[in-house]
Amino acid sequence: MTEISFYSGVANPLSATAKLVAKAYAQGRRVRVVTPDAAATATLDKLLWELEPEGFLPHVNLASPHAAKTPIIVDHAREHSGAIDVLINLGTEPPPFFARFERMFEIIGRDDEGATAGRERWKFYKERGYPLTHTVMQAN
Repeated sequence: MTEISFYSGVANPLSATAKLVAKAYAQGRRVRVVTPDAAATATLDKLLWELEPEGFLPHVNLASPHAAKTPIIVDHAREHSGAIDVLINLGTEPPPFFARFERMFEIIGRDDEGATAGRERWKFYKERGYPLTHTVMQAN
């Protein structure tokens, strides 16, 4: 069963996601990030290129011909196929494919709309019996 961790009160969800992606990649995990829209996908793509000056975080979007062989997929598409270990959701709804992952992270910003959507997702997962943890981010 998918373990789901919520991080709420995140000052900059895209920056926090980039750091989480880097950590998962360093642990040898394959990662899928669901962004809310094309603009967020493009911003996160840029952040992943700039995160570590000497590092390299190989990532593509779902449309790339290299998606099946790339360990990090960043896209706003609400679909996914293939094997991946970690799912990071920046969207406002549960991704329809979330149950196929070992671990899932829900990143929730400080805005009221995002917090309300996050509470709804928490309720959705809890009603289905998924193991949940919650961390409130103070400074990030």
